[in-house]
Amino acid sequence: MLRIAIIVLTLGTAITHMSLLFPDIVFILNGLGYLGLLGALYAPIPALAGRRRQVRWALIGYTLLTIFLWVAFGLREPIGYMNKFNEVLLVAALIAQDRLEA
Repeated sequence: MLRIAIIVLTLGTAITHMSLLFPDIVFILNGLGYLGLLGALYAPIPALAGRRRQVRWALIGYTLLTIFLWVAFGLREPIGYMNKFNEVLLVAALIAQDRLEA
């Protein structure tokens, strides 16, 4: 169940960032970063099989950095608040999964 929540929350965050299409490419790259880390976390890649925990913590750090940067520089619009709520839920789900698998 946590795996599904993490996939849905990560995809939601990635889609939100990529749909913003700001004048620069930062939001698109942020969304692609989420997708890349999600793939590294769950795709059946033998080279990553023993590194899922490190990938999970990389995704947690990436998400926390995104939240911090929004707090520092982001626009205070409803979509931003909704996406930050989504990201907080993502971090909570990732930490819960890490504790269950530790």
